[in-house]
Amino acid sequence: MTGADGLDDLNGMGDDGIAQAAPVWAVFGDLMAGLLGAFVLILVGVLVVQMDLVANLQAEVGKRQAEEQRRMALEKALAIPLAAGRVTLNNGRIGISGNVLFPVNSDQLRPEGQQLLKSLVPALQLVLGERDDMLMVSGFTDDKPIVGGNQQFADNLELSAQRALKVTRALIDVGMPSSKVFSAAFGAEQPVASNTSEEGRALNRRVEMAPVPRSAKP
Repeated sequence: MTGADGLDDLNGMGDDGIAQAAPVWAVFGDLMAGLLGAFVLILVGVLVVQMDLVANLQAEVGKRQAEEQRRMALEKALAIPLAAGRVTLNNGRIGISGNVLFPVNSDQLRPEGQQLLKSLVPALQLVLGERDDMLMVSGFTDDKPIVGGNQQFADNLELSAQRALKVTRALIDVGMPSSKVFSAAFGAEQPVASNTSEEGRALNRRVEMAPVPRSAKP
């Protein structure tokens, strides 16, 4: 081997070394590009998820603020009958004692009950108008069976239905649009107090009114 050959070999090794190293760097470059692309995709995905979470959170906050404003508006509109104890307000549901509206085992509205319903209509329309909701008027009774000479009603469910219907018609007669109100009957179901005492039964004999979304109407 001559010195020139050795130099050529060294040069060849150098060329081979470069030739062999080039694919390694190319693979490394492709790998890094792939990793960078994956990182970018993950980052974009995380950003999209965070934007969705922020949007959902803002929507929920707006919904809760609207609910709070509606509750405050309803309390303000019902301030007088609430202070007089003629109605109750619980989670947006307006409750009226059955004794205020009707005699026991009767569906004939008392005059003071009619006046109370008339006074509630402006507040109810204000609340319903904000979200285009409907008003569900629900009748409830205690659990004492209808007995004696009262043959007008088959049972408490029928009595509660007639009472809810009478309240609904009374609201319509004093200005509530008929397209915004409907009635429902629950009889002795869903008591709010024990039926073992007269005080508890009096609480269970009631009519409730609550705004509901139109899609929730049975």
